[in-house]
Amino acid sequence: MSLTVSGGKITGAQAVKTPNSGPQSDQIAKDSIPKLNRQAVAAAKVDTVSGATYTSEGYAKSLQSALDKAGAR
Repeated sequence: MSLTVSGGKITGAQAVKTPNSGPQSDQIAKDSIPKLNRQAVAAAKVDTVSGATYTSEGYAKSLQSALDKAGAR
């Protein structure tokens, strides 16, 4: 997870690693990661994307880890 933080707020979010367990996983990540990136910037809170539970949960953990490293909440 890569975050851009300005003035204590998230201004950009980018997943740098996505699940890779086959073509279906790749398609789920392709569809869900942009939505999760937008949610992270909008609220620093992500909801589960329908049909992408594992991707969403992993994304949320990565987001929290990046926030912790940045000293943001």
